[in-house]
Amino acid sequence: MPEAANDWEKWMNNNHIPNVLATGLFKWARFSKLLTLDTEDGITYSIQYSCSSMKELHHYQANFSQKLQAEHAEKFKEKFVAFRSIMEEIDLIEP
Repeated sequence: MPEAANDWEKWMNNNHIPNVLATGLFKWARFSKLLTLDTEDGITYSIQYSCSSMKELHHYQANFSQKLQAEHAEKFKEKFVAFRSIMEEIDLIEP
C-alpha cells in the first residue's frame, strides 16, 4: 500500500471518522476499500455515514462539515480526490 494511502487510512480511522460521528448526527459509518478497480492510479475508498433525517444532515452540513473537510484537505493536500453524494435507502434486504 502506498505510504500516503496508509497514512490516510489510519488518519480516517483514528481522527476524521470518529470526529464526524462525535457530532452525534450520524448513526454509523462504513469505511470500505474497492477491490475491483485497477489501482494503477491509486486506491479507491468509500465512506458512508447514515443519519436519521435530512434535517440532521443539513445540521451537519451547516455546522460541522466545512471545518472537518478543511482539516482533511489541509492534511492530505494534493494527495486525494473526493466527492460527496447523498443517497436514500429504499430497502434493506436480508436473507
